[in-house]
Order: sequence, then C-alpha cells, then structure tokens
Amino acid sequence: MGIVEDRIKDLQDREKKILQMGGEKAVAKQKEKPGKLTARERLDCLFDAGTFREIDMFVTHRCVNFGMEDVEIPSDGVITGHGLVDGRPVFAFAQDFTARAGSLGEMHAKKICKVMDMSLKAGVPFVGLNDSGGARIQEGVDALSGYGQIFYRNSVASGVVPQVSAIMGPTAGGAVYSPAMTDFIFMVKNTSYMFITGPDVIKSVTGEEINFEDLGGAMTHNEKSGVAHFACESDEDAINKIKILLSYLPSNNMEDPPVVDSGDDPRRTDPALDTIIPDSPNQSYDIKDVISSIVDNGEFFEPHEYFAPNMIVCFARLNGRSIGIIANQPNVMAGCLDINASDKATRFIRFCDAFNIPMLTIADVPGYLPGSNQEWGGIIRHGAKLLWCYSEATVPKLLLVTRKDYGGSYLAMCSKDLGADMAFAWPSAEIAVMGAGGAANIIHRKEIKQADDSDAKRKEKIQEYEDLFSNPYCAASRGYIDAVILPSETRARLIDALEVMCAKREIRPPKKHGNIPM
Repeated sequence: MGIVEDRIKDLQDREKKILQMGGEKAVAKQKEKPGKLTARERLDCLFDAGTFREIDMFVTHRCVNFGMEDVEIPSDGVITGHGLVDGRPVFAFAQDFTARAGSLGEMHAKKICKVMDMSLKAGVPFVGLNDSGGARIQEGVDALSGYGQIFYRNSVASGVVPQVSAIMGPTAGGAVYSPAMTDFIFMVKNTSYMFITGPDVIKSVTGEEINFEDLGGAMTHNEKSGVAHFACESDEDAINKIKILLSYLPSNNMEDPPVVDSGDDPRRTDPALDTIIPDSPNQSYDIKDVISSIVDNGEFFEPHEYFAPNMIVCFARLNGRSIGIIANQPNVMAGCLDINASDKATRFIRFCDAFNIPMLTIADVPGYLPGSNQEWGGIIRHGAKLLWCYSEATVPKLLLVTRKDYGGSYLAMCSKDLGADMAFAWPSAEIAVMGAGGAANIIHRKEIKQADDSDAKRKEKIQEYEDLFSNPYCAASRGYIDAVILPSETRARLIDALEVMCAKREIRPPKKHGNIPM
C-alpha cells in the first residue's frame, strides 16, 4: 500500500473512531429513555438525507488540568456543520452527551461560535440541539468565556437570522441563557430540563424539595414560565416541529418568507362563521375555529400553546403567504389581556416584524385583567409593550374585530392608531370605551339613581348606549374601521388586503434603538 493509500486509510480510521462518539456503552445509555436519540441521529433527522456536512470533526480540547491531558473527547462533545432542511440551507450544532456529558469547554464553544459566524455571514437559520452537563469545570474560566462568546453571538444574530434551540437533555446554569436568547425553544417531555440551579442546590440553600420535572421540565417551562415555546413527545417529534417552523420563515431579515402553493381557494367562503358569535355577550367561542376557517387548509402552527392561553399566537398562510396571527381567546378568561399574554404577544410580534412576516390581529377583548396582583406585577409596564411593539412594527398589519374591543385593549390589539394598515370588523363587533353596562352606570349615574324604577332606567340607558356604540358603525364612520364585512367572506377580504399590502414600505426616524418598557 502506498503513502497516499495509507493516509486515506488513516483518515477513514480517524473518522470511524469519532463517529462512534462516546463509545458503545455511552451510546446505549443515551438511548435508554424512550424517544431519545444520539447527537448524530438528531442531525440526520434534521437535515435532508445526505446533505449534512460536518465541520471541525477533528477539533480536540487542550486542557491539561486534573489529568485532562489523557482524556479523549470525540469532536470535543459537539458536532457542528451545515446541510439542507427541505432544500434550504441551515447551520446547526448538536451536543453529544455520550462524550464527556457534552460538557462545554474552550474548543467546544469555539466550534459552536464558528458555525454561528458562518450562519450570520451566509444569512441562513441556525439550530442548536442542546444536551449538555454544563460547563467543563476542569477548564475553569475558559469554559465561562466560551459561554460568553456564544451569548454575544446570539445577541448579534438576533433579528438577522432565525435562531432555534431544542433542549434534548439537561441544560443547567449558564447553559440555559443561550437558548433563552434565541427565537424559539423546543423541549422534550420527560427527558429535557432547564434550570439555573438544580434540585440538590435548591434543597441545600432553601430547604425546598422539588424534582427535576417540576422544577424545569418541558411542561413547567411551557405552562408556567413561558421560557419554552413547544413541548414535544420525543426528539424526533421536536425536530419535525422545527422543520415545520422553518418552513414559515425566511432565511434572514433581508428576505421575505417563502410563498408556497397551498392548493386552497383564495375565494373560499365559510357560512359557519356567520353564526359562530353567540347571541349572548357572556358566552364564549373558540377563536381557533375562526383561525382554522380563514387560513390555508385550516393549518396553523402555534408557539406557546400552553402559556397564557387567553392569547393565541401562531403562524399560518393566506394564499400561500406566511403570516403571524395574534388573537384573543374568548374561551379563556374571556380573552382578557394580562401580564403573561402581553409578554407572549409582544415577543411574537417583534419576531414577525424582524423577519418580514405580515401580521393579522384578531380582536375580541373586554379589557385588561383587573386586580392587585396584576397591578403590582406591572401590568402597566407589560401592557405598554403591546402598544410599543405594534407601533414599532413596519410589516403589513391587518386587524379583524370579531366582537368586543373595548378601551385601552382596543388600542393594544393593533388599532388603526397603532398602525393597522387595514382594519375589518364583523357586524357583531362592539368598539367602545367600555361595555354598555359600565358605561351607562357612569354616564347616567344620577339619572338612574333618581328614577322611580332605577332598574328599568338602567336597562333603558344600557340599551341606548348599545344602540350608539355596541356596533362597528360608529368606528367605521370615523374611518377607524375600513370595512364591515360578512364573516363568511373574511378569508377572501384578508387575502385581498394582504396581496395589496405585501410590498408595503415604511420609513421611521433613524435611531440606534428605542427603549422598550421592559
């Protein structure tokens, strides 16, 4: 065998060894839990077959502390590279828990930073598959520096390329902050965890006893904290959902989202919408039924499904064009705005605006949630974020008012004054400062009190107010609503509006950035 053949065989042997990751036992242990894949299997699942190209396969650590000079860590515990997802380029990394628990050290971080830099230069999305024991303690401050360099790049890339994180194992301490700085976080039920300090530390410091799942499991962060956007059944389920998400997004902030042929008739009507609003204002209905009726093929993709369910945010398509939908949910808390709903919508609106995704707001909102807990929690500050981000957004903004749209919450749900390009209302819409009952009690307090039959007088004044304001026509007469439309024809009207506004350009005063009321 010649020199060249020897060297080719040497390359193949080295690759073969590295592809074994942490070894047979470690790989077997990794796959003990149902639905859990290895780092390389995850990348194979993410990328189109045969398209993944690995970068920095042969990078190794250079730590000599605590006997580390004798420790081999294949690929330094992280696999990095690029490939195609549904034919579109994506950069990614996958931490390998079988190789020294996927711990992050200097070179591990440099590998991640390199593909992040490439992602930014190329203008393509970046996906991180996290499964790590945290900082490699033996490397000390070098490991901390590695995290810092990743955080910095997360910030620089934010709003330039989509950044997606999947949590597929333990993620603790400083390791949680990079996912938190990305646009969307996917977690896997029963196998993934995020927390700053683990159960043992919490017990030793505070005495509180809590298990991994309750402290930082997928449903905890999807329901309670809102840190995560998706709770998935398995690694494969999470990766498939990442692919769906990417299909709605442009590759970078200089592009528009891809337009697809959905096969759904843009002129399609739905007579069921004409009767979906209950006769009683105190009865609820499911806004998701409205959304599915309007959008292409009834399909929408919902982040934060379990967090602040009184507000719905989702991606969908209208005549093949990606849109972001923000909608009050009358089925939960009557669709009231509260702190969590405001935060949820704000984050989603800013993402859509950053990546040129037009927005549809569907309003049925009685107001902001009253109560001392909300006031002390800063509902004024959090609620102001909605006003801020709608005003700040320059993408096409459509508004549909289906029923109640009162007071400050009318403004907060993308009124004309906050920049709605086209505003539509159903005949059932009620656009006013407040509900008729409250308004009548304030305006006609003395008259009601002095009447011989105060109950009858109150009903009379409530009906008078309803006749004046509990409809869309007063707002339409002032131009705050562009058209009152038949519910059954909503899809066609929205598509027409989106088509005519899709090339919208809006210039704002030059500045470094505003100071959002965080």
